Amino acid sequence: MGKKRISLIKTVIGGMLVFAAIPPALYWGYEHAYAAADSTVMHSITEMAQKLTGAMNNRRETITFTYQGKTTKLKSQVQSAIDQAMGSDPYLYYIIDSYAFSYRGSTRSANVTVQVEYRETLQQTAYVNKQVKTILQSIITPGMNNHRKVKVIHDWVVLHLKYDTSYRKYTAYEGLQTGSAVCQGYSLLTYKLLQGAGIPNKIVEGTARPEGGVTQSHAWNLVQLDGLWYHLDATWDDPEPSPEGGVSTVYYMRTDAQMRRDHSWTKSYPAARAGYAQTLAQLVSRGGQSTEVYKKLQEELDYRLYEEEQVISTSAGIKQLAQQAVAAGQGSVLFRYRGSDKQLRLDLQSLYELGLDNLAFNSSPFDNTGDLKVYVTWK
Repeated sequence: MGKKRISLIKTVIGGMLVFAAIPPALYWGYEHAYAAADSTVMHSITEMAQKLTGAMNNRRETITFTYQGKTTKLKSQVQSAIDQAMGSDPYLYYIIDSYAFSYRGSTRSANVTVQVEYRETLQQTAYVNKQVKTILQSIITPGMNNHRKVKVIHDWVVLHLKYDTSYRKYTAYEGLQTGSAVCQGYSLLTYKLLQGAGIPNKIVEGTARPEGGVTQSHAWNLVQLDGLWYHLDATWDDPEPSPEGGVSTVYYMRTDAQMRRDHSWTKSYPAARAGYAQTLAQLVSRGGQSTEVYKKLQEELDYRLYEEEQVISTSAGIKQLAQQAVAAGQGSVLFRYRGSDKQLRLDLQSLYELGLDNLAFNSSPFDNTGDLKVYVTWK
Protein backbone atom coordinates (compact mmCIF):
# COMPACT_ATOMS: atom_id res chain seq x y z
CA MET A 1 0.00 0.00 0.00
CA GLY A 2 1.33 3.38 -0.91
CA LYS A 3 0.29 6.71 0.46
CA LYS A 4 0.25 10.14 -1.05
CA ARG A 5 -0.77 13.65 -0.15
CA ILE A 6 -3.18 15.29 -2.56
CA SER A 7 -4.20 18.91 -2.30
CA LEU A 8 -7.94 19.54 -2.15
CA ILE A 9 -7.58 22.90 -3.82
CA LYS A 10 -7.84 23.16 -7.59
CA THR A 11 -4.89 24.77 -9.34
CA VAL A 12 -5.72 28.21 -10.69
CA ILE A 13 -4.37 29.09 -14.10
CA GLY A 14 -3.78 32.58 -15.42
CA GLY A 15 -5.89 34.21 -18.09
CA MET A 16 -9.18 33.14 -16.56
CA LEU A 17 -10.61 36.60 -16.21
CA VAL A 18 -11.99 38.43 -19.19
CA PHE A 19 -11.04 41.74 -17.58
CA ALA A 20 -7.46 40.80 -18.21
CA ALA A 21 -8.31 40.52 -21.91
CA ILE A 22 -9.90 43.97 -22.14
CA PRO A 23 -7.17 46.35 -23.29
CA PRO A 24 -7.32 50.06 -22.61
CA ALA A 25 -9.80 51.55 -25.07
CA LEU A 26 -8.21 52.04 -28.45
CA TYR A 27 -8.66 55.71 -29.24
CA TRP A 28 -8.33 56.77 -32.84
CA GLY A 29 -9.27 60.43 -32.46
CA TYR A 30 -10.21 62.98 -35.12
CA GLU A 31 -7.89 61.65 -37.78
CA HIS A 32 -9.66 58.29 -38.00
CA ALA A 33 -11.65 57.63 -41.15
CA TYR A 34 -15.22 58.86 -40.80
CA ALA A 35 -17.86 56.27 -39.92
CA ALA A 36 -21.36 57.64 -40.39
CA ALA A 37 -23.30 57.95 -37.16
CA ASP A 38 -26.99 57.23 -36.89
CA SER A 39 -29.53 59.96 -36.29
CA THR A 40 -29.34 59.65 -32.50
CA VAL A 41 -27.99 62.81 -30.90
CA MET A 42 -26.37 62.69 -27.46
CA HIS A 43 -25.69 65.64 -25.18
CA SER A 44 -24.23 64.06 -22.02
CA ILE A 45 -22.34 61.12 -20.56
CA THR A 46 -25.60 59.78 -19.12
CA GLU A 47 -27.30 59.76 -22.52
CA MET A 48 -24.28 58.09 -24.14
CA ALA A 49 -24.19 55.48 -21.37
CA GLN A 50 -27.88 54.69 -21.84
CA LYS A 51 -27.38 54.34 -25.58
CA LEU A 52 -24.38 52.06 -25.13
CA THR A 53 -26.06 49.96 -22.44
CA GLY A 54 -29.02 49.17 -24.67
CA ALA A 55 -26.80 48.40 -27.64
CA MET A 56 -24.44 46.19 -25.63
CA ASN A 57 -27.33 44.28 -24.10
CA ASN A 58 -28.43 43.56 -27.67
CA ARG A 59 -24.83 42.56 -28.55
CA ARG A 60 -24.38 45.30 -31.11
CA GLU A 61 -20.82 45.17 -32.40
CA THR A 62 -20.84 48.61 -34.03
CA ILE A 63 -22.53 51.45 -32.14
CA THR A 64 -22.71 54.92 -33.65
CA PHE A 65 -24.21 58.22 -32.54
CA THR A 66 -23.72 61.97 -32.77
CA TYR A 67 -22.51 63.98 -29.81
CA GLN A 68 -23.41 67.67 -29.64
CA GLY A 69 -21.58 69.91 -27.20
CA LYS A 70 -17.99 70.86 -26.45
CA THR A 71 -15.74 68.07 -27.68
CA THR A 72 -12.52 69.11 -25.92
CA LYS A 73 -13.08 66.36 -23.32
CA LEU A 74 -15.01 63.95 -25.50
CA LYS A 75 -12.38 61.22 -25.27
CA SER A 76 -12.73 60.93 -21.48
CA GLN A 77 -16.51 61.40 -21.67
CA VAL A 78 -16.97 58.51 -24.10
CA GLN A 79 -14.69 56.35 -21.97
CA SER A 80 -16.76 57.20 -18.89
CA ALA A 81 -19.97 56.32 -20.77
CA ILE A 82 -18.50 52.96 -21.82
CA ASP A 83 -17.43 52.26 -18.23
CA GLN A 84 -20.94 53.04 -16.99
CA ALA A 85 -22.56 50.84 -19.65
CA MET A 86 -20.28 47.89 -18.90
CA GLY A 87 -20.72 48.41 -15.17
CA SER A 88 -24.51 48.36 -15.43
CA ASP A 89 -24.55 44.56 -15.32
CA PRO A 90 -21.76 42.28 -14.03
CA TYR A 91 -22.76 39.60 -16.51
CA LEU A 92 -22.43 42.03 -19.42
CA TYR A 93 -19.08 43.28 -18.13
CA TYR A 94 -17.52 39.83 -18.12
CA ILE A 95 -18.73 38.72 -21.55
CA ILE A 96 -17.24 41.74 -23.32
CA ASP A 97 -13.94 40.65 -24.80
CA SER A 98 -12.65 44.00 -26.04
CA TYR A 99 -13.75 47.40 -27.29
CA ALA A 100 -12.45 50.47 -29.09
CA PHE A 101 -13.90 53.86 -30.04
CA SER A 102 -13.27 56.71 -32.41
CA TYR A 103 -14.84 60.06 -33.28
CA ARG A 104 -14.61 62.74 -35.92
CA GLY A 105 -16.08 66.22 -36.02
CA SER A 106 -15.67 69.79 -34.88
CA THR A 107 -15.23 71.51 -31.54
CA ARG A 108 -19.03 71.55 -31.10
CA SER A 109 -20.16 68.24 -32.62
CA ALA A 110 -18.73 64.81 -33.43
CA ASN A 111 -19.80 61.46 -34.81
CA VAL A 112 -18.78 58.63 -32.47
CA THR A 113 -18.22 54.96 -33.31
CA VAL A 114 -17.76 52.28 -30.66
CA GLN A 115 -16.65 48.78 -31.70
CA VAL A 116 -17.31 45.91 -29.26
CA GLU A 117 -16.39 42.22 -29.37
CA TYR A 118 -18.29 39.77 -27.17
CA ARG A 119 -17.52 36.33 -25.78
CA GLU A 120 -21.21 35.37 -25.78
CA THR A 121 -23.80 36.14 -28.46
CA LEU A 122 -27.34 37.34 -27.76
CA GLN A 123 -28.67 33.89 -28.70
CA GLN A 124 -26.19 32.21 -26.37
CA THR A 125 -27.19 34.45 -23.47
CA ALA A 126 -30.84 33.65 -24.20
CA TYR A 127 -29.93 29.96 -23.99
CA VAL A 128 -28.25 30.57 -20.61
CA ASN A 129 -31.33 32.38 -19.31
CA LYS A 130 -33.60 29.55 -20.46
CA GLN A 131 -31.39 26.90 -18.90
CA VAL A 132 -31.15 28.86 -15.65
CA LYS A 133 -34.94 28.85 -15.34
CA THR A 134 -35.05 25.12 -16.00
CA ILE A 135 -32.32 24.38 -13.47
CA LEU A 136 -33.94 26.50 -10.77
CA GLN A 137 -37.29 24.79 -11.34
CA SER A 138 -35.60 21.43 -10.78
CA ILE A 139 -33.63 22.28 -7.62
CA ILE A 140 -35.75 24.84 -5.78
CA THR A 141 -38.87 23.58 -4.05
CA PRO A 142 -41.87 25.56 -2.75
CA GLY A 143 -41.15 27.18 0.59
CA MET A 144 -37.36 26.82 0.31
CA ASN A 145 -35.66 29.71 2.09
CA ASN A 146 -32.73 31.69 0.73
CA HIS A 147 -30.10 29.93 2.87
CA ARG A 148 -31.07 26.58 1.38
CA LYS A 149 -31.36 28.08 -2.14
CA VAL A 150 -27.75 29.26 -2.03
CA LYS A 151 -26.59 25.78 -0.98
CA VAL A 152 -28.46 23.89 -3.71
CA ILE A 153 -27.26 26.35 -6.36
CA HIS A 154 -23.66 26.03 -5.18
CA ASP A 155 -23.92 22.24 -5.23
CA TRP A 156 -25.48 22.15 -8.69
CA VAL A 157 -22.68 24.23 -10.19
CA VAL A 158 -19.97 22.16 -8.51
CA LEU A 159 -21.55 18.86 -9.57
CA HIS A 160 -22.30 19.84 -13.18
CA LEU A 161 -19.16 21.75 -14.16
CA LYS A 162 -15.60 20.56 -14.53
CA TYR A 163 -12.59 22.82 -14.68
CA ASP A 164 -11.54 23.58 -18.25
CA THR A 165 -7.90 22.57 -18.48
CA SER A 166 -7.69 23.96 -22.02
CA TYR A 167 -8.28 27.43 -20.51
CA ARG A 168 -10.51 28.47 -23.41
CA LYS A 169 -14.04 28.38 -21.98
CA TYR A 170 -14.87 31.61 -20.16
CA THR A 171 -18.65 31.86 -20.30
CA ALA A 172 -21.72 30.41 -18.62
CA TYR A 173 -22.90 29.32 -22.08
CA GLU A 174 -19.78 27.25 -22.66
CA GLY A 175 -20.10 25.78 -19.18
CA LEU A 176 -23.70 24.70 -19.78
CA GLN A 177 -23.06 23.46 -23.33
CA THR A 178 -19.86 21.51 -22.69
CA GLY A 179 -19.89 20.91 -18.94
CA SER A 180 -16.60 22.71 -18.35
CA ALA A 181 -15.29 26.26 -17.91
CA VAL A 182 -12.59 28.23 -16.15
CA CYS A 183 -13.33 30.21 -12.98
CA GLN A 184 -15.04 33.02 -14.89
CA GLY A 185 -17.56 30.56 -16.32
CA TYR A 186 -18.21 29.13 -12.85
CA SER A 187 -18.79 32.58 -11.35
CA LEU A 188 -20.97 33.79 -14.25
CA LEU A 189 -23.24 30.74 -14.05
CA THR A 190 -23.40 31.04 -10.27
CA TYR A 191 -24.26 34.73 -10.66
CA LYS A 192 -27.12 33.96 -13.06
CA LEU A 193 -28.55 31.15 -10.91
CA LEU A 194 -28.43 33.22 -7.71
CA GLN A 195 -29.91 36.21 -9.50
CA GLY A 196 -32.70 34.05 -10.90
CA ALA A 197 -33.44 32.78 -7.39
CA GLY A 198 -33.71 36.35 -6.07
CA ILE A 199 -30.37 36.23 -4.20
CA PRO A 200 -28.30 39.46 -4.49
CA ASN A 201 -24.73 38.68 -5.49
CA LYS A 202 -21.66 40.13 -7.14
CA ILE A 203 -18.69 38.79 -9.07
CA VAL A 204 -15.33 39.38 -7.40
CA GLU A 205 -12.19 39.65 -9.49
CA GLY A 206 -8.83 39.21 -7.86
CA THR A 207 -6.09 36.64 -7.46
CA ALA A 208 -5.69 33.35 -5.65
CA ARG A 209 -2.77 31.18 -4.69
CA PRO A 210 -3.13 27.44 -4.08
CA GLU A 211 -0.93 25.91 -1.42
CA GLY A 212 2.59 25.71 -2.83
CA GLY A 213 1.44 27.27 -6.10
CA VAL A 214 1.75 30.55 -7.95
CA THR A 215 -0.61 33.50 -7.57
CA GLN A 216 -2.89 33.82 -10.60
CA SER A 217 -5.99 35.73 -11.72
CA HIS A 218 -9.23 34.38 -10.31
CA ALA A 219 -12.97 35.13 -10.02
CA TRP A 220 -15.65 34.12 -7.53
CA ASN A 221 -18.92 35.42 -6.04
CA LEU A 222 -20.08 37.55 -3.12
CA VAL A 223 -23.52 36.55 -1.83
CA GLN A 224 -25.90 38.59 0.33
CA LEU A 225 -28.18 36.87 2.83
CA ASP A 226 -30.28 38.77 5.38
CA GLY A 227 -28.22 41.90 4.77
CA LEU A 228 -24.87 40.16 5.34
CA TRP A 229 -22.27 39.38 2.67
CA TYR A 230 -20.29 36.14 2.25
CA HIS A 231 -17.72 34.90 -0.26
CA LEU A 232 -18.55 31.82 -2.33
CA ASP A 233 -15.97 30.22 -4.63
CA ALA A 234 -17.58 27.39 -6.60
CA THR A 235 -14.41 26.79 -8.64
CA TRP A 236 -12.28 26.04 -5.60
CA ASP A 237 -15.11 23.97 -4.13
CA ASP A 238 -14.82 21.64 -7.13
CA PRO A 239 -11.65 19.79 -6.06
CA GLU A 240 -9.68 16.73 -7.01
CA PRO A 241 -10.08 14.35 -5.33
CA SER A 242 -13.70 15.22 -4.55
CA PRO A 243 -15.38 14.47 -1.23
CA GLU A 244 -18.24 12.00 -1.32
CA GLY A 245 -20.95 13.51 -3.47
CA GLY A 246 -18.36 15.59 -5.32
CA VAL A 247 -18.92 18.81 -3.35
CA SER A 248 -16.46 20.60 -1.10
CA THR A 249 -17.55 23.49 1.12
CA VAL A 250 -14.13 24.84 2.07
CA TYR A 251 -14.90 28.10 0.23
CA TYR A 252 -18.60 28.28 0.96
CA MET A 253 -19.94 31.45 2.61
CA ARG A 254 -16.62 32.74 3.93
CA THR A 255 -15.59 36.00 5.54
CA ASP A 256 -13.01 38.42 4.16
CA ALA A 257 -10.51 37.18 6.76
CA GLN A 258 -11.10 33.54 5.85
CA MET A 259 -10.76 34.21 2.11
CA ARG A 260 -7.62 36.32 2.43
CA ARG A 261 -5.68 33.24 3.49
CA ASP A 262 -5.24 32.41 -0.21
CA HIS A 263 -7.39 34.96 -2.14
CA SER A 264 -6.85 38.69 -2.60
CA TRP A 265 -8.60 41.58 -4.31
CA THR A 266 -8.05 45.31 -4.72
CA LYS A 267 -11.39 46.60 -6.02
CA SER A 268 -13.96 47.80 -3.49
CA TYR A 269 -16.60 45.23 -2.54
CA PRO A 270 -19.08 44.99 0.36
CA ALA A 271 -17.35 43.79 3.51
CA ALA A 272 -17.92 40.17 4.52
CA ARG A 273 -17.39 40.16 8.28
CA ALA A 274 -19.98 37.74 9.69
CA GLY A 275 -18.96 34.10 10.11
CA TYR A 276 -21.58 31.86 8.52
CA ALA A 277 -21.15 29.23 11.23
CA GLN A 278 -22.05 31.83 13.82
CA THR A 279 -24.94 33.08 11.67
CA LEU A 280 -26.46 29.60 11.49
CA ALA A 281 -25.92 29.05 15.22
CA GLN A 282 -27.84 32.25 15.95
CA LEU A 283 -30.67 31.26 13.60
CA VAL A 284 -30.95 27.86 15.28
CA SER A 285 -31.04 29.45 18.72
CA ARG A 286 -33.95 31.69 17.69
CA GLY A 287 -36.11 28.71 16.81
CA GLY A 288 -38.99 28.89 14.39
CA GLN A 289 -40.21 26.88 11.44
CA SER A 290 -36.83 26.98 9.63
CA THR A 291 -34.82 25.66 12.57
CA GLU A 292 -34.44 22.19 11.06
CA VAL A 293 -33.28 23.72 7.79
CA TYR A 294 -30.49 25.56 9.58
CA LYS A 295 -29.53 22.47 11.58
CA LYS A 296 -29.29 20.47 8.36
CA LEU A 297 -27.04 23.13 6.87
CA GLN A 298 -24.81 23.00 9.95
CA GLU A 299 -24.48 19.27 9.45
CA GLU A 300 -23.77 19.50 5.71
CA LEU A 301 -21.16 22.22 6.25
CA ASP A 302 -19.40 20.24 9.01
CA TYR A 303 -19.83 23.09 11.46
CA ARG A 304 -19.59 20.49 14.24
CA LEU A 305 -15.85 21.07 13.80
CA TYR A 306 -16.28 24.39 15.58
CA GLU A 307 -17.14 22.48 18.75
CA GLU A 308 -14.10 22.03 20.97
CA GLU A 309 -15.02 18.46 21.86
CA GLN A 310 -14.65 17.51 18.19
CA VAL A 311 -10.90 18.24 18.16
CA ILE A 312 -8.64 15.23 17.52
CA SER A 313 -5.01 15.31 18.65
CA THR A 314 -3.86 11.67 18.76
CA SER A 315 -3.39 8.72 16.42
CA ALA A 316 -5.89 6.75 18.54
CA GLY A 317 -8.55 9.40 17.93
CA ILE A 318 -7.95 9.32 14.17
CA LYS A 319 -8.05 5.53 14.11
CA GLN A 320 -11.32 5.47 16.05
CA LEU A 321 -12.96 7.90 13.61
CA ALA A 322 -11.84 5.79 10.65
CA GLN A 323 -13.13 2.58 12.26
CA GLN A 324 -16.53 4.20 12.79
CA ALA A 325 -16.58 5.36 9.15
CA VAL A 326 -15.65 1.89 7.85
CA ALA A 327 -18.38 0.31 9.97
CA ALA A 328 -20.87 2.73 8.41
CA GLY A 329 -19.72 1.80 4.91
CA GLN A 330 -18.01 5.14 4.27
CA GLY A 331 -14.77 5.70 2.39
CA SER A 332 -13.63 8.94 3.97
CA VAL A 333 -13.44 10.88 7.20
CA LEU A 334 -13.23 14.60 7.94
CA PHE A 335 -11.92 15.94 11.24
CA ARG A 336 -10.28 18.85 13.01
CA TYR A 337 -6.74 18.09 14.12
CA ARG A 338 -4.68 19.88 16.75
CA GLY A 339 -1.00 19.44 16.07
CA SER A 340 1.70 20.12 13.50
CA ASP A 341 1.79 18.89 9.91
CA LYS A 342 4.65 16.61 10.84
CA GLN A 343 2.79 15.08 13.78
CA LEU A 344 -0.33 14.64 11.64
CA ARG A 345 1.63 12.57 9.13
CA LEU A 346 2.92 10.38 11.93
CA ASP A 347 -0.51 9.95 13.52
CA LEU A 348 -2.06 9.00 10.19
CA GLN A 349 0.24 5.97 10.03
CA SER A 350 -2.17 4.23 12.42
CA LEU A 351 -4.70 3.94 9.61
CA TYR A 352 -2.54 1.36 7.86
CA GLU A 353 -3.23 -0.97 10.78
CA LEU A 354 -6.87 -1.08 9.64
CA GLY A 355 -5.91 -2.59 6.28
CA LEU A 356 -7.26 0.34 4.25
CA ASP A 357 -6.14 0.61 0.61
CA ASN A 358 -5.24 3.70 -1.43
CA LEU A 359 -5.03 6.02 1.55
CA ALA A 360 -4.84 9.71 0.66
CA PHE A 361 -5.31 12.89 2.64
CA ASN A 362 -5.24 16.65 2.45
CA SER A 363 -5.21 19.30 5.12
CA SER A 364 -5.81 23.03 5.38
CA PRO A 365 -5.77 25.57 8.22
CA PHE A 366 -9.03 25.61 10.14
CA ASP A 367 -9.89 29.32 10.12
CA ASN A 368 -7.65 31.16 12.56
CA THR A 369 -7.60 28.50 15.29
CA GLY A 370 -4.15 27.10 14.59
CA ASP A 371 -5.76 23.68 14.01
CA LEU A 372 -5.97 21.73 10.77
CA LYS A 373 -9.01 20.58 8.82
CA VAL A 374 -8.13 17.09 7.56
CA TYR A 375 -9.87 15.01 4.90
CA VAL A 376 -8.79 11.34 4.50
CA THR A 377 -9.99 8.93 1.79
CA TRP A 378 -9.48 5.23 1.13
CA LYS A 379 -10.91 2.36 -0.89
